[in-house]
Amino acid sequence: MPLGFGRKPTGRPGEWFYCVKHGKVEEGPECPAKDRLGPYASREEAGRALETAAERNREWQTDPRWHDDQAAQPDGRPTQPDGRPTEQGDRPTEQGEGGK
Repeated sequence: MPLGFGRKPTGRPGEWFYCVKHGKVEEGPECPAKDRLGPYASREEAGRALETAAERNREWQTDPRWHDDQAAQPDGRPTQPDGRPTEQGDRPTEQGEGGK
């Protein structure tokens, strides 16, 4: 049997988690890792886990370093997913498809 199956989640006192399945803060994980965010340093920080995640998502969505697949040419026209410039009338293609 693979390690980890059938075991109760373990954690250290003072580690706080937010369980997204039950919508509650836990000290030392009570729920499986797939259902929780953390660890956090305090109960209050864990209680704000969804707000923190939403804020980080907004930051990443507006960070140009995470949008290289939507890069633009110097004149502002978008590029294809494979980096080729789009021509007028071109539709963006999937990687490996040819042309217009």
